Amino acid sequence: MSAVLPVYSRCDLQFERGEGIYLYGDDGKKYIDFAAGIAVNSLGHAHPHVVEEMTDQISKLLHVSNLYKIDGLEKLASRLADNTFADKIFFCNSGAEAVECGLKMIRKYHFEKGNENKYRVITFEGSFHGRTMATISAAKKDKVMRGFEPALDGFDQVPFGDLEAVKNIVSDRTAGILIEPILGEGGILPAEKEFLQGLRKICDENDILLFFDEIQCGMGRTGTLYAYEVFGVEPDILSSAKGLGNGFPIGACLANDKAASGMTAGSHGSTYGNNPLAMRVGNAVLDIILEDGFLENVKETGDYFISELNKIKDDTYPQNEVGFIEEVRGMGLMIGVKIKGDSREFVSKLREKGLLTVAAADNVVRILPPLIITKKDVDEAIVILKNAIEEER
Repeated sequence: MSAVLPVYSRCDLQFERGEGIYLYGDDGKKYIDFAAGIAVNSLGHAHPHVVEEMTDQISKLLHVSNLYKIDGLEKLASRLADNTFADKIFFCNSGAEAVECGLKMIRKYHFEKGNENKYRVITFEGSFHGRTMATISAAKKDKVMRGFEPALDGFDQVPFGDLEAVKNIVSDRTAGILIEPILGEGGILPAEKEFLQGLRKICDENDILLFFDEIQCGMGRTGTLYAYEVFGVEPDILSSAKGLGNGFPIGACLANDKAASGMTAGSHGSTYGNNPLAMRVGNAVLDIILEDGFLENVKETGDYFISELNKIKDDTYPQNEVGFIEEVRGMGLMIGVKIKGDSREFVSKLREKGLLTVAAADNVVRILPPLIITKKDVDEAIVILKNAIEEER
């Protein structure tokens, strides 16, 4: 019997190495990795620059306490601040930790202003923010909350995209609004620009902090460094992780000066957060993502991918007939394909054919490839998708 806690239903597949967009199983089979560790391996596998920077740092220093200054910390924080809305950055080890930091920041901001009863946060149906008690309480999903009740108090949930519902639930106890600008686990659903603009207005009028969870949709996946830029709506707080470390555990909570004003010495911390290796990796990833033309290529390749998927959707079936692909969603290289049937079963079929993807809610197949892909890579994946769909007809 395995000594591993059985909280994952793993498929019978193990990888021994990766290179670029490919993973190689221990059976020698080659796979196109368009799951990318669920939007984590933003630069693919064994990226030369990241490997070089990591190897050099490992030979020097892995960890020191936050009691001391840490090499690379100020550099990484400054680069994120210079390229985003943020003034202050806190580094941690995961996306859930980054969300936790943002939630604490919201409460502390209002506490320091003398509004101790202003602590509630509005969240949205279909969201996912992590697996801690606070983050599962925020998302209120039955499948992740079951057995862990009662949920933590302080969260009020409304339908995603329903501005009137938000207006109706705002009270003098509302402290923040937490939202994924593009639902990830919820089925790759981008919010409407007008909806996010409406949230920004509500926050400005009621001294509420707007918190964007960009753990999955951030770090270049939409063709901009963070998705909020696509919508033209700046949050007060933003959580980041996944693609920031290209597979190495690192998270970040970004905030403007207003939101960060309550976070003083001793109010938050992390033993491993800011460690020299994480800072080196984060800077190495930014070296590539911030190169001239990189994000433009993500957008261009994403547009091409979505166009090719829509061709399959529209051209394979008679006009006005709903085929196997019902809808193509997303932007950049954060793509969702809603299908007729069980997305998990189809993901398994694609895996058998050598293409790795991820299932999501609403029978959506998530396509989250490394951001380094080319149109040629897209064409290779499209061939596999077409063959798998033909077998479903």
